[in-house]
Amino acid sequence: MTNHFKPIGTSAVRVRARLAARREVKDQLRADGVRVTLVPTGEIEQRARAYLDANPRLYVEALERAKQMGLLPNVQNS
Repeated sequence: MTNHFKPIGTSAVRVRARLAARREVKDQLRADGVRVTLVPTGEIEQRARAYLDANPRLYVEALERAKQMGLLPNVQNS
């Protein structure tokens, strides 16, 4: 039987990168004096997607962190 599931590490990298982008967006909003709790979640998500698109280094950082955490099977830590 073939395995149709992706390794958890693949998802972990995407999730960690997306969370980092959200964190950056919220930090930027706070720096601008905006109360983050008053910003709709959808707007934060939209800004986070744009931030992630503009900053692919977040994927690299998430990948390195996933390697450190042992979330990527069959990948040697460097």
